[in-house]
Formats: sequence, structure tokens, C-alpha cells
Amino acid sequence: MSQLIKRGKEMIRISPKASNKLEYSINDGRSWINRYSGSSYGDFQELTDNGKEILAQTTKGLYYSTNDGKSWIKRS
Repeated sequence: MSQLIKRGKEMIRISPKASNKLEYSINDGRSWINRYSGSSYGDFQELTDNGKEILAQTTKGLYYSTNDGKSWIKRS
């Protein structure tokens, strides 16, 4: 189960404080900035980078993002 992925120059992770938030770092994890926060998609459980998109397994299903986790679409 991956709660952190490396995508280009960024590291993206599920927030350790709130699993409905994603954070990113551009300095190898020394500091983190909020990328996404919301409850419409449930709590994030796992992240996967397949090259074209980020996949997220959440408590409400499987979602994908084509903009580095800024917005999400349910995968049917």
C-alpha cells in the first residue's frame, strides 16, 4: 500500500493527519503543501502513479486524476 508517490519533481502523499487530504513537496519532503482537501471522494487509502494519471483507492471507490491530484474523477 503506497501512501506516497514520486511524480516528476514532486512527492505526493496522503496527509498523515487527515486521510481526506493530499499534500505535495518539491524539496524532498522537508516541507509539505496542501494539494487537495475534501470529503466528496472519501478518505484516501492508496495512491498509484501509472505514468499518465494518479490512481487513488478511497473509501468511496477508485478515482483518477490527470492533473497531479488537484481534482478527481470516479473510475467506473
